Amino acid sequence: MSALQPSELDRPALARGRSAADADLKSVSAALRRAEFGDRLRTLLLAAPLLILLGLSFGIPIVLLLSRAVYDPTIADALPKTTVALGGWNGQGLPGDDAFAALAADLKDNQAKGTAYELAKSLNARLPGARSQVLKTARKLESADGQAALDAVKSLPFWSAPSTWPTIRNGTHSLTSFYLLSALDLRWNADGSIERVPPEQAIFVQVFLRTFFVAAAVTLATLLLGFPLAYLIASVPKGLAAILIVAVLLPFWTSILVRTAAWTVLLQKFGLVNDFLLFIGVASERLDLMYSRIGLIIAMTHIQLPFTLLPIYSVMRTIPPSQMKAAYSLGAKPFTAFRRVYIPQVFPGVMAGCLLTFILCLGYYITPALIGGASDQLISNFIANYVNVELNWEMAAALSFILLVFTLALFGIFARILGLDRLKLV
Repeated sequence: MSALQPSELDRPALARGRSAADADLKSVSAALRRAEFGDRLRTLLLAAPLLILLGLSFGIPIVLLLSRAVYDPTIADALPKTTVALGGWNGQGLPGDDAFAALAADLKDNQAKGTAYELAKSLNARLPGARSQVLKTARKLESADGQAALDAVKSLPFWSAPSTWPTIRNGTHSLTSFYLLSALDLRWNADGSIERVPPEQAIFVQVFLRTFFVAAAVTLATLLLGFPLAYLIASVPKGLAAILIVAVLLPFWTSILVRTAAWTVLLQKFGLVNDFLLFIGVASERLDLMYSRIGLIIAMTHIQLPFTLLPIYSVMRTIPPSQMKAAYSLGAKPFTAFRRVYIPQVFPGVMAGCLLTFILCLGYYITPALIGGASDQLISNFIANYVNVELNWEMAAALSFILLVFTLALFGIFARILGLDRLKLV
């Protein structure tokens, strides 16, 4: 029998040593995980009051509002008998007398409960002109019963119109896509497919396009004005730079309402802006800047300029001047050095400032309301009108949801192209 080699004799000891080392490593890793979990738990507990406050005051109200874009139980709750009666209707022609009788009973109950107006308002959002017809029918049914109530409903041409009963049946579903489609100027047609609304009723796509155009124009204007100013502030001595920064931040000392009101004075036909344009010879006659697209862009550019400038300046001040000098010493011309050395480093700040300004412009309300004309109102003005005047929270929620989706998509595109780690806002 051959003699055993020393490596074979030591193998069990080496195996036991590796097992012990692996056990020690696992215990150390477990201890580190417990320590990290404890740190994360303590951090979460410290932030918990703020997170709860944000959830209660910001997150939950927004979710509840946006949910109304797809949830509207008003018609279903107001017409329970009609909903049952329409269950066997094939959607062709008019339903039977049982549906008319059920509608008469439901309208009479709503009139007695005082909820007829809510039903009329909800149905009118889907079928223009329905409000007056519903209220008129409900009043006629107050003293009618049985066959008289059925005859009262059938005697009104509105309830025999081809579009009335399909609209009622669609409204009896609490979950609906009606408002989201309406926010995009779309609707369901009789055969169950989606079509565009008639041109005279299509307004929201145009308003969205107008909102994005104004936001893009303001973003470009603030970039053209803010980039040279940020470069100047980053290049001058610290004392002068501090004065210029204070001048940039000075508008923040007043509210946006005050700044917008000031522009309503400046942009008047006999205001200072027209006086200045006539003085320097740019215009030969006084311009109508108030209640116009150009006046709106001017006022929004002034308000948004710091939001574009500050992210750009925050990046510029971190770029050492020696880099440009090194490029010159290597034979690069000033423009070439600026384009190939300076611009790539400033690009994240430019993108962050433009993104911030563009998103803020999408939600402008006060400035378009005071300075813009009837054809210059942005989507936020329509949302406010549906909330404060029309009391149509479902349509306001649908417009808000579409705007939020567009904004998140834009942010996602920027993050995809540039990367979140390179978006420098301060």
